[in-house]
Amino acid sequence: MKKFFVAFFALCLLAYILPLGIRPLSIPDEARYGEIAREMLSSGDWVVPRLNGLKYFEKPVLGYWANAVSIKMFGENAFAIRLTSVFSVMFSACLIFLLVRKASPSGTTRFLAPAVFLTSPLVIAIGQISILDSLLSMLLTGVMVCFFFAHRAETGAGKTLFLILTGGVCGLAFLTKGFLAFAVPVLAIVPFLLWEGRVRDLFRIPWIPLITALLVALPWSLMIHFREGDFWRYFFWTEHVARFVSPVAGQHPEPLWYFLPILAAGILPWTVQIPPALSMVVKLEMKNPLVRFAICWFLFPFLFFSICSGKLIPYILPCIPPVAVIVAVGLTHYFEAGKMRAFSIAAWVLAGIIGITGAVLLTSGIFLNEEMRFYGADEGAKQVAASLAAFVWAFLTVWSIRVKDYRKRLLLYCTGIAIFLLVAGVGVPSRVMNIRAPGGLLERNLPRVTPDAIVVSNDNVLRAVCWFLKRDNVKMLEEVGELAYGVKHDDADPGRFLTLPAFQKILRENAGKRPVILVLNASYYRSYRDQLPLPAFVDTDNHFVFAMY
Repeated sequence: MKKFFVAFFALCLLAYILPLGIRPLSIPDEARYGEIAREMLSSGDWVVPRLNGLKYFEKPVLGYWANAVSIKMFGENAFAIRLTSVFSVMFSACLIFLLVRKASPSGTTRFLAPAVFLTSPLVIAIGQISILDSLLSMLLTGVMVCFFFAHRAETGAGKTLFLILTGGVCGLAFLTKGFLAFAVPVLAIVPFLLWEGRVRDLFRIPWIPLITALLVALPWSLMIHFREGDFWRYFFWTEHVARFVSPVAGQHPEPLWYFLPILAAGILPWTVQIPPALSMVVKLEMKNPLVRFAICWFLFPFLFFSICSGKLIPYILPCIPPVAVIVAVGLTHYFEAGKMRAFSIAAWVLAGIIGITGAVLLTSGIFLNEEMRFYGADEGAKQVAASLAAFVWAFLTVWSIRVKDYRKRLLLYCTGIAIFLLVAGVGVPSRVMNIRAPGGLLERNLPRVTPDAIVVSNDNVLRAVCWFLKRDNVKMLEEVGELAYGVKHDDADPGRFLTLPAFQKILRENAGKRPVILVLNASYYRSYRDQLPLPAFVDTDNHFVFAMY
């Protein structure tokens, strides 16, 4: 079984790695985190994050450092800036394995917990794009695992060592996304210690991790303070306090229940198996420290994220590792107790849904019009591959019901979703990718952008313009978005922001002298087109427009 599980994890590694360089770079997130890292390498300034040459204070620096190192090793491409996320997911799976191995005598549970994590669609979707959430989730998982090891340590030296590691990893998490690095562990650890009856530990153990975290975070924190004295005011009040309490400042107001359907869809196919798993956890395992720890780790951070006014799908990624632990422990006990019926019913339902999905994918080109089809007319191979992958997933799910060895049953159940995710990651429909990918348009027009050209864009596509054109001086037409702070507080180029009359003036002053390049979302360009002179050249890909004056 160990060999089979090794083969399964190799399949998961392939499912995560293979699509990295295939999909085009997307906006806004991937272009942003790639460009900030590129500008760090270009300028040699590893202290102050900048985007388009302007101060960018929404996040600390560790994620940019990681991307910059990857770019240095693998070049300025999509693979390089996505590699940090994949590494984070894989290391998270290793941490989950070590955690369960420490606390569970069952070999199956040790392998099943990371398998549940790796085959959760939310994990693989976020793990293949360049955002900071996978890195943060890995570091928070490291904090929780190190703390649990300290909690279970049998010697004073062992406890001290793991508390130091807890604080060190917490400091790295702080350098990734700020004060959330302290909030999530505290929200989980305090109720866990109360549940365990270890009230005194609440006053004895925080000091070592706290001091270590401060020592790790302090060097850069002081450097950014002395370089940019307004950083901590903006970062703390605007990016933390205001986002938590104000729907407007939070930018993404959603209802209290928002994350419930996200979680249910994000851990398929395991959502349908939660009832049998949870029934065994409640019946047999509530006194197990690992289960208590996982429940607190999931429940209280999940409630915290739900209460926050601003919500985005990746925010609950740190809640998936404890869910994987709970599901693995529960299902293992469920099968070891000789039970099967609830698992089989759920698997049949899941297989039926997957089979119908595969049939819809296969026949969509026949029964649906062009606007409603998943794949374009020239993507028949992708369409067939996705359909076949769905059928294979359904077949393996049904097969898992019929085998007697529950370990093979679980392995087949995991493998089906892994195969589907591998094919789906490679075969994403072009219409899904292209709507957020101006890279093809920019790359084919790169020879037209001379060094003396004035480049103008706006918040919607500006990050990609900077990345593909290797520019950190792009002018912004009316929309600045998240660069508002940099425009207001950076005096390097007071003419960076352009109103429409100011842009019209630039066109008049440079007519016949130097090219002016305008790159916009197609809808933005249409709204301006009648107020601008005819461009000398226009190129479009239906979603974005490249115009040269």
